[in-house]
Amino acid sequence: MGTMEVESRKRTKKNQLKGMILETVKIAGLISLFVVAPNVIGAMAKIGLIASPRQKDVIQRASQRLVRQGLMEWRQGKLRLTEKGERELRILQLRELARNRPRKWDKKWRVLIFDIPEHRKVLRDKIRTTLQKIGFEHLQDSVWVYPYDCEDLMALLKAEFHVGDAVRYLIADAIERDEGLRRHFKLLS
Repeated sequence: MGTMEVESRKRTKKNQLKGMILETVKIAGLISLFVVAPNVIGAMAKIGLIASPRQKDVIQRASQRLVRQGLMEWRQGKLRLTEKGERELRILQLRELARNRPRKWDKKWRVLIFDIPEHRKVLRDKIRTTLQKIGFEHLQDSVWVYPYDCEDLMALLKAEFHVGDAVRYLIADAIERDEGLRRHFKLLS
């Protein structure tokens, strides 16, 4: 196996570990990671993220790294997510939701439209960048298309960017001249 593949797998495992720890701390609230760790360790062992003899050490090093990165903090002897950690967790969740595509397309287009004023241009650009990373295809000004169910993903996106009604999610049975979109998403039969 090439070095790029090895590095890619390491990054993937690291992101999975980060996500598990952040989710566990978020769910557990103010409960110390060491109280929660047995559940995390069991889950990580099941998916092959960590080897049994060094599980506790891996968890401790990863949580220390997340504290150094400002994603978590200790308060009164208990581990908590910071605002930055909350944002990072939402981004990880967005990526995971985007990866979970069904095997068969249901022949419906998911259309996202947004109307964000010029004075919030930075926010508008962040939304565009996020949609591109998720895999949406740009149809025209502030109109983006995706072929799979992503309603939960859009709810997270709206919460993350605090945009509410400025972003609308539509489900369309057909889009005129959609051959280019079908080709882009590899949906041609």
